[in-house]
Amino acid sequence: MILLRYLTHIGRYFLMIREVFVKPTKWSVMRGLIFKEIDDLVIDSLGIVCFISFFVGGVVSIQTALNLTNPLIPKYLIGFATRQSVILEFAPTFISIIMAGKMGSFITSSIGTMRVTEQIDALEVMGVNSLNYLVFPKMVALILYPFVIGISMFLGILGGWMGGVYGGFTTSAQFIQGIQTEFIPFHIAYAFIKTIMFAFLLATIPSYHGYYMKGGALEVGKASTVSFVWTSVVVILSNYILTQLLLA
Repeated sequence: MILLRYLTHIGRYFLMIREVFVKPTKWSVMRGLIFKEIDDLVIDSLGIVCFISFFVGGVVSIQTALNLTNPLIPKYLIGFATRQSVILEFAPTFISIIMAGKMGSFITSSIGTMRVTEQIDALEVMGVNSLNYLVFPKMVALILYPFVIGISMFLGILGGWMGGVYGGFTTSAQFIQGIQTEFIPFHIAYAFIKTIMFAFLLATIPSYHGYYMKGGALEVGKASTVSFVWTSVVVILSNYILTQLLLA
């Protein structure tokens, strides 16, 4: 029964994605919706992303320095470890899981509230494709999500530099040498490929849970929690699959 229920949800999710692209809303209306979603989902997320990225980068740098107790190990490895940690995993994956809570809860609760108050039913009665009207602008807005992750990468490495240099663990020249050592440009491409995939998941999975929820205000809260859990699970699973495909 549990397997059947999961398969039903997966099938309904893919049918929802197909329905998003059927019978599009007029561009004059859609344009305003897209700019509103960019403001709500991308611009409003920059503050928390910048704050977390800067200080976690600093923590990664300090913890790396504290574990390099052997004097034979060069200090530039602090910069190397910070760069690898931030670019490969922290910025794309860790920030996406945080955004599953921040963006995902917002998307689920906003669409779920519209479902509870029968606004979605009103859209359907007026002949509007409610999935295209509600979900498509979020998918387009999150095309800018790699921009957020790029800022996260920069601030994570900057935080690591400040933590390492001003904490007295390494010099600026050594840290920068570590950042440049054995740099592989494809790692940046890998991080942004993951980010685009995560952006799609962040836009669609919370929308699914909000759109198909039933009940009242209490169920909206439950749907937000469930959407965060499942978005995080799918992000982590897709992270593993993409890493195997792209780096293995």
